[in-house]
Parts: sequence; structure tokens; C-alpha cells
Amino acid sequence: MNNSDQNYVKWFRNAAPYINAHRGKTVVLMFGGEAVTHANFSNIIHDISLLRSLGVKLVVVHGARPQIEDRMKQRGLAGKVVNNIRVTDAQTLVAVKDATGSLRLHIEALLSTGIVNSPMHGSQIRVSTGNFVIAKPMGVRHGIDYKFTGSVRRIDSDGINMQLDYGSIVLLSPIGYSPTGEVFNLALEDVATQTAIALQADKLIAFTEDEGLIDKSGQLIRSCSVRTVKTLLDDNDCHVRQLLLRSIIESSENGVERCHCVSYQSDSALLQELFTRDGAGTLIAKDHKELISTATIDDVAGILELIQPLEEEGVLVKRSRELLEMEIECFMVLKKEDVIIACAALYPYPEAETGEVACVVIDPDYRNGNRGERIINAVELSAKKKGLTSLFLLTTVSGHWFREQGFIETSLERLPEGKKQMYNFQRNSQVFIKNI
Repeated sequence: MNNSDQNYVKWFRNAAPYINAHRGKTVVLMFGGEAVTHANFSNIIHDISLLRSLGVKLVVVHGARPQIEDRMKQRGLAGKVVNNIRVTDAQTLVAVKDATGSLRLHIEALLSTGIVNSPMHGSQIRVSTGNFVIAKPMGVRHGIDYKFTGSVRRIDSDGINMQLDYGSIVLLSPIGYSPTGEVFNLALEDVATQTAIALQADKLIAFTEDEGLIDKSGQLIRSCSVRTVKTLLDDNDCHVRQLLLRSIIESSENGVERCHCVSYQSDSALLQELFTRDGAGTLIAKDHKELISTATIDDVAGILELIQPLEEEGVLVKRSRELLEMEIECFMVLKKEDVIIACAALYPYPEAETGEVACVVIDPDYRNGNRGERIINAVELSAKKKGLTSLFLLTTVSGHWFREQGFIETSLERLPEGKKQMYNFQRNSQVFIKNI
């Protein structure tokens, strides 16, 4: 087996936990008309097909803003936009129907491709479209009649779930229908958001021109909470970007556990984001009432109270208040209503590009759930920001749990020199390491 084959097998094995985690989950994908015209769109279609073959339930929502603009120019229509919202009169509505209908048929055709020697061969994907989006008119706002521009009134979640259970991909256009038989022009973001909420989707994935969400210094945000997304809102920023940010915020605050932003220009971003540890874009997690933060001097008493029982049992090495005060910035704490219910420490060894994870403790009353995983993930993120490439730890009783978190038992020789010299042979702790 050559190196290329070995790397493939290694990647495939590493992806297996993610494949299992996503099977049977409901994911809403959203992309604008710009993505459809990009040269990479065929790769996105292939990846959508792959996700479906892996058992992911998919709802695809497409936009059509540039296509609508083209149809309007062809018809000599100037169009009218007020407060960044298109006023859809009868003539504009004809252009909207033409653009969205043609685009929907184009996407359906791509999803139906089954050419031999192509990634779609043998996929036999069923695509379901229909009147799943019930709309209402925006009406008159600040004296402006928006006519056939509307907003989502309701999503037919039962109808969509029925198609998903049949194994179909549900394809939604930015068009809605009223009970009186009218057609309304909707925003892509509105349709995707309300669909994700109505289905209580496990993920909302947005394709953007950028790699993901970009902070105010121009750097890619790898992962963040909804609170961070709110800090990016700026009325002077691009209107479409603001719609995207508000879509993520509303979805997350109404039951969608994870949102992702990935680039439609990358031929690997979607799969890399879902099936690798580091991803490719931005992961936005729903805010928890239990917050993780770097510890401060005010947290010393709470940490001491939390770790004291394990120190008395000999599970942890005893720390004095003075030592903890000096090392407090190395600790992270998980708080519920200002009470510390979990903690962990990170001691960097920058010369070896590694760091020690220590003093991982969860209050016995809160050991159900994923609090341990959350605080370990926070420590890993902190380590990455410090430029570390691995983590190690010493434990006498919790080795099995750390294996579940991806740590691998190793020899004493793998420890950095500074830690190796301090090893306590009387405790005979197991050594674990994890690449990050």
C-alpha cells in the first residue's frame, strides 16, 4: 500500500465517528444564486449527494438574487429597493418566477445526474419540491407598499418530514404561497431560518463567498457562540451579510443546535467541516446557560471547594490556595448561575509545542450530560490559540474517560523534559497524549 492509500485509509477511519454522528440527522443547507453560478457548484452537488448516501436528511434552500436581477434587466425593468428590500410589483414578480423556476429546475437536474464514472453514479437521488412554504405579504411599511414581497407565515414541517422519511432531498426556492392562491417573493435567509426552526434541524449550513465568518480584524472565526455573532452585527455592513448573521442568531435561539458557515468556492469545505476535527469554516454553537470562561482571582474559593473532595481521596495532587492564586489564569471554569460546577487547567510547554491538561473536575451533581467534553473542548481551543499542537495529561483513575475524549495512552518518554523530571513514581500515573 502506497502513502496515498495509507493516508486515505487513515482519513476514512478518522471520519467514521462523524459519519455515525450525522446519520439520521436533519440538515438545512442554504446558498445564494451566486453559489449556483460558481464553477465549484458541481462539487457542492456531488457532496450533497454523498451526504444523502450517508443517511443525512437534507433540505436544500437556494436563493436567486443575481438571477432575478438578470431577468429584470432583460425585461427593461428598473426595479425598486427600499430599506434593502425589493418591492415586488406584478412585472417584477414575473421575473422572480422565471428566475427561481429556472434555477430550481437547474438544481434538480444536477441532483439527478447519474453518469458513469462521475461521483453521482448510482446515487438515484429523489428530489422533492412543492408548496411547503406558506407566505404572507409584508404589506405597507413606513408608507411603502411592498406588494408581492412577503415573509414566511408557516412551514409545512409534516409534509417536509414525510419526504425526508421517504429518502428524498427537499428543495425549497425563495417563493411562498398564500392560502388565497397568491405567490410571494421571499428572502432566502427567511425561508432557510424558518425551515430549520420548524423542523428543529440539527444543523443549518450556510454557503458564503468567504471561508466562514470573518471578525472585524479580517480573520476567520473557527468556532464561536451566538453571543459572538451578535457582536459582528453592523448596520453599515453588507446587507446580505447582515441577513446571514441574523439568520444564524434566530435559528440558534430557536432550537437549532449548530450552525456552520463554509465557502462555496472550496471544493472540500462542506465535507471537511462535517467530517474532520478542525473543520474548514465557522462553527456556531447555541449559547448555553452554563458558561465557560477563563478563571479569575474571584474564582479561587469556588475551585478549591470543587476539587477538595478529590484531593482528600488522593485522586488529585493537593493545591494550596497560594499556588492556585498564582496559577489561576491557567484555569477554565464552567459556571451555572455564578456557581462553579466544573474546571480544568492548561499548563503550556511552548518549547515543545505541547501543554498539560490538569485538574479536570466536574461537580458530582452535574456529571450527566456533556459538561466534561465541553470544558475539554474549551481547553483544546485555548491550546490551539497558543500555538500548541498536542496535549498530555497524567491520571490515576480517569484514563478510560480520557480515551473517550480522544487521548491515547503513551509512555513516560513522550513527556516534555520539564514534566518528565517532575514525574512522581509513587503515584504511578498513566500518561495520555492527544494531537490537536
